[in-house]
Amino acid sequence: MTEKDMGDGSNSSLVEQNSQSPPLPSPSLRKEPGGWRAVKYILGNETFEKLASMSLVANMTVYLRTKYNMDGIAVVNVINIWSGCSNITAIAGALVSDTFLGRYRTLLFGSISSLLGMATMTLTAGVPKLRPPTCIDERNCIDPRFWQMGVLFAGLAFMAIGAGGIRPCNIAFGADQFDTTTKKGRAQLESFFNWWYFSFTLALVVALTAVVYIQTNISWVIGYAIPTSCLFLSIIIFVTGHHAYIIMTPQGSVFVDMAKVITAAIRKHSLTPSGHSLYDPDLQKSGSKLSRTKRLSCLDKAAIIADSNELDDQGRPKNDWRLCSVEQVENLKMLLGMLPVWVAGIGCFITMDQQGTLGILQAIQTNKTLGSRFEVPPAWMGLSSMIALAIWVFIYEQIWVPQTRKRAGKAKRLSTAQRINIGIVIAIACCLLAAVTEKQRRKAALKQGSFESPMSILFLLPQFALSGLIEAFAAVALMEFLTTQLPESMRTVAGAIFFVSLSIASYLNSILVNIVYRITSKDGNPPWLGGHDLNKDRLEKFYCLVAGIGALNLLYFNLFARRFVTNAVVDKKGSEGEQNNEEKTLDVA
Repeated sequence: MTEKDMGDGSNSSLVEQNSQSPPLPSPSLRKEPGGWRAVKYILGNETFEKLASMSLVANMTVYLRTKYNMDGIAVVNVINIWSGCSNITAIAGALVSDTFLGRYRTLLFGSISSLLGMATMTLTAGVPKLRPPTCIDERNCIDPRFWQMGVLFAGLAFMAIGAGGIRPCNIAFGADQFDTTTKKGRAQLESFFNWWYFSFTLALVVALTAVVYIQTNISWVIGYAIPTSCLFLSIIIFVTGHHAYIIMTPQGSVFVDMAKVITAAIRKHSLTPSGHSLYDPDLQKSGSKLSRTKRLSCLDKAAIIADSNELDDQGRPKNDWRLCSVEQVENLKMLLGMLPVWVAGIGCFITMDQQGTLGILQAIQTNKTLGSRFEVPPAWMGLSSMIALAIWVFIYEQIWVPQTRKRAGKAKRLSTAQRINIGIVIAIACCLLAAVTEKQRRKAALKQGSFESPMSILFLLPQFALSGLIEAFAAVALMEFLTTQLPESMRTVAGAIFFVSLSIASYLNSILVNIVYRITSKDGNPPWLGGHDLNKDRLEKFYCLVAGIGALNLLYFNLFARRFVTNAVVDKKGSEGEQNNEEKTLDVA
């Protein structure tokens, strides 16, 4: 693969050798990665970028509620739509990176876009005219003006575009720096994943503790200026390491191949595979070559050689939007075969999203004082999700697996289907527990006649902890399923599809909230959710509704989707390889 200098547009090689090193003697050596000399810049950039982005995301519900005077419906809509867009732009980012710009340029442009978004958000915090006036009391608030919302949305849009460039490329660009064809390179890559996860966790902990505390209890201006400065510093670090990077030339996107298969199949819809030859070249690619399957045979029409004139003198398609290979067709079939399991995962992510919005709104209206003075920032509730996830990983890897290996002679791991099932059950339990907690919170607030309930914010910890366990079971299992069942050439697609599931969950959550609000607020009845004051809503009923949807998801998975887990399409490495893949996916996720 050719290495180009994508940073300044020149055609010169980007990999610079030390003065003591000999010149590159052969094409094979040109693939030698930048190694740790390059990765130290990437990890530095990643740490400060994540610190910046998570500092904004973690406390966005509180910011919109307290500084923009948004009611519950508006907060849920803005955050869910923004979160959905941030995830779905990862698809566009992956397409642009793989087809046009390459990972370096996509990361750089994405970081600059995020910086513009962060700077805009800092301005909204520092310039009072960009926000509505502060509420005199919680029941009488002035809504933001149209142009004020326009400034806010511009900042969020820049950040969503930036996320689309950063998310699909950050890990992949780091992996480009190692030669995974060698044992040393594979070991370095695994070490890179560990350090990437460490830097991500470190940034997340700092964002959820120190920065969130500054935003909530000291100053929103300072609290937003800190992550903006961190993001600017991350770009400086990233550009400084330009001389050390290996930058791969874009090789085309698998998403384009999928579009080609669908287009070719539609063009040849009147043909039948029987009686025609299929285009099945002996491609020398990494990973095992896929054999033809009988399912979704309508897509096989894309590989039909209807006329010998469709091939050139070298036996390749003249128009690859009219003739595709069997391997391209089978890749698309494989992905479509995973959709039933993917849909079940979306049902779990809806509950996870709600704790980041509705759960935080609950926290705002509780007693946040610990001891005599200390005020707990509502966004700190997200820490319990992280802690619960970490505790489960430790128990699973350090206690469960070693004990089963000691007793049975080999490690007994929970299967993908088992973990998804457990994740769905936990999602149901999370909603029911949140409903019970909310009922008690509201009852205590009404009894006292206050906006904030006398109930301590600590009573919300269990529902946030269950939200973290949903991620530990369902999210990690789904990511593992997508990653391990697809061939090497489609690993980027696995991550992109996972982001799409998060995006769809955010959109569905917003749609559900709006539908429930419209139905329950008819004829002057108090809505289940949506006002400025949760004490006037019946949020516990909404949680029960979501629990019922989770029960339907449990039936759907076990009666229909589960068979697509057991009938996995690709099984390259056997059960031992699956366990290793599971362990690595759990570590990275």
